[in-house]
Amino acid sequence: MSPEEVRNTLEAALLAAGRPLSVDSLLELLEPASSASPASPVPQAVDLPARHLVREALSRMAEEYSGRGIELREVASGFRIQVRPEYARRLGRLWAERPAHYSRALLETLALIAYRQPVSRAEIEEVRGVGVSSSIFKTLQDRDWVRVVGHRDTPGRPSLYGTTRQFLDDFNLRQLSDLPPLSELQDLDRMTADLFEAVVAGAAVAAEDAGEGEP
Repeated sequence: MSPEEVRNTLEAALLAAGRPLSVDSLLELLEPASSASPASPVPQAVDLPARHLVREALSRMAEEYSGRGIELREVASGFRIQVRPEYARRLGRLWAERPAHYSRALLETLALIAYRQPVSRAEIEEVRGVGVSSSIFKTLQDRDWVRVVGHRDTPGRPSLYGTTRQFLDDFNLRQLSDLPPLSELQDLDRMTADLFEAVVAGAAVAAEDAGEGEP
């Protein structure tokens, strides 16, 4: 397969998938049909040059999209082609439904979980100075941005919350270390702005499709 065919196959797959694809998933698409034998339960090893070619093709694709309305982005689950964040708000006009909207309380709670995880509800409330409603935690968990990651070894064994891979994907992060440094954030207003102002169009559309309400 020529480099041009590799590049075109990867681009077509990323456009068609509608979700991030890992390098391993992309490699499978490049394997000859005869190599994917259902009679053999043992997966065949992928040679390093093939993986290197995929990485090179993805790098070229990212350069080609520079300065355009779309971009190739690597997130926690892999690579995806997406609308650039600066155009996301304009594209919201394509959908008749009202874009998903989340309250300040929910965004502050999510930001605190992202930066301080694992963190308990009581610890979040202590920082915010007010109680956090159960509906906020339900919405965050229904959206698959937050999950229970353990329990504090104290009376009552309160739940400890952390973010998910879906959170990383929806907010254009490969890993938690890609979050803006906490030392640069002066208050919750700045924290929520830096984290959530540029949510990609795909995340907003997914929220609309799920019919989520506003807590």
